[in-house]
Amino acid sequence: MTIRPFIYLMIIAAFCGCAKEKVTTPALEVTTSGTTFKAGDTVAFVFRGNPDNITFYSGEPGRQYEYRRRTTADNDLQVDFSTLVQFGRIYPNLQLMVSNDFTGIADVEHVKAATWKDLSAKAVFSTGQDNTPSGVVSLKEFADSSRHPLIYIAFRYADTNKPEGQNRWVVRTFTANSVSADKVVTPLATMATAGWKAVDFRNPAFGWTITSAQLLMPNSKNTDDNEDWVISKGFDPTAVKPDQGVALKNISNTLAGYKYVFARPGTYRVVFEASAVRYNGEKHITRELTLTITP
Repeated sequence: MTIRPFIYLMIIAAFCGCAKEKVTTPALEVTTSGTTFKAGDTVAFVFRGNPDNITFYSGEPGRQYEYRRRTTADNDLQVDFSTLVQFGRIYPNLQLMVSNDFTGIADVEHVKAATWKDLSAKAVFSTGQDNTPSGVVSLKEFADSSRHPLIYIAFRYADTNKPEGQNRWVVRTFTANSVSADKVVTPLATMATAGWKAVDFRNPAFGWTITSAQLLMPNSKNTDDNEDWVISKGFDPTAVKPDQGVALKNISNTLAGYKYVFARPGTYRVVFEASAVRYNGEKHITRELTLTITP
């Protein structure tokens, strides 16, 4: 046998030996000095074992191990806004409308084809006072994590040709938030980012003016009946980012423990995920503790 083929055989043998190497289950034990701590205290977690990687899930909202692959949740869509009405005879001619099947195409044909529900009774509108708060309006009935329908929000203005003139309406502020079952609030839009589009049904001389600061319907007198809509972009409050853990160590370092402060009282399922990752496979284990954090 010549030297060169011998070297090739040695390389192949070494490769085969590596390929047969099994990924071993990582070893990790986690202890604390107790299971009850006060909010603001430092909780010291002590490690035994040296796995390749350790990831920490505190159990707090956004850091829960069981939600690490979750992309949808049965969240609520909550909106609030403030309004001002002026001039003419004050009466309720501004409506809050919501749709699940609007296409997002802002023209009369597509607005008429959609199913809209009038939720004006859930909100408070100005009767002459500026910046009248609507109160928080829940749109939970329109949120469906199984179907992911977008929720469109509209303000519909309608007025008639009356002697005293038609009203001027201003929507001063607007916010839309996704709110989880555990009351975590995720901002979805403000007045400036709600993607408003105006749709004129009649009397095109008077329609919604859209700016980043407000929505304005001007008043008019001795003019035809008027109807105008202003419609937001679609919202999906059920779409969520998977919860994330904190990477504490990797294969290049060792770690004897970890210290963490829980700011709020509650009962937390704390999870440490340890893993061994190789080119030919990986193995994971978890170590869990239930901690009670008191005021």
